[in-house]
Amino acid sequence: MSEAMLSKVRKLLAQAEDPACTPAESAAFMAKATELIARYGVDRALLAAADPTRDPVGDRVVEVVAPYARDKAGLLAAVADPLRCRCVRRRQGSGFAMHLFGFASDLERAELLFTSLLVQAAHGLAGAVVPDGEHPAAYRRTWLAGFAQVVAERLRAAEAGAVAEAGAPSMALVLADRSDRVQRRLAEVYPRLRTAPRRRLAGGGYRSGADAGRRADLGGTGLGGPGVGRGITG
Repeated sequence: MSEAMLSKVRKLLAQAEDPACTPAESAAFMAKATELIARYGVDRALLAAADPTRDPVGDRVVEVVAPYARDKAGLLAAVADPLRCRCVRRRQGSGFAMHLFGFASDLERAELLFTSLLVQAAHGLAGAVVPDGEHPAAYRRTWLAGFAQVVAERLRAAEAGAVAEAGAPSMALVLADRSDRVQRRLAEVYPRLRTAPRRRLAGGGYRSGADAGRRADLGGTGLGGPGVGRGITG
């Protein structure tokens, strides 16, 4: 992402996070930051359609560490999928190595957003009160599940809005082709990939986490670096 775009997003986030902002003002700043991120993805896709060398298909590995490593991995998958990235979860010690596949611009967006959302989730969990009688770990896992699901829904809506705004008749074909190319790249590396069984969670934190996901800033605060899986502690 260009420095100019990052500068715009960071300014919007600083305004959104200002304690002096009303909830309505904060929501407006966050919506604008999300819009910029989504528009950037569409712009890059259109440019790459004309010149594929501008945005090649690639991959990267993101380490997700304990505690709550599986839940953090779920958050990364929830961010990656709406941005047209695919990820493979590999066990690594007490955490996971998440192998992401996608176009360079989409991988950048996914890691940027994931890094920011991990911090926001950590802050949200720190302020969440576990009800009496609830197991803290079970409550936090369902909180993170609710947070991740709402974030994914918001990202899909932002991406759809950016595509509609672009108004390019060929946009759907461009994005479908990009998704196919990412899938082919993944299949080359993991020809015998298996789908993990559906996870069942017990705990009452889903609604609180979903509410936090609706408030979450989807603009990102900076590019992810080593150890981006850190941030949420037990």
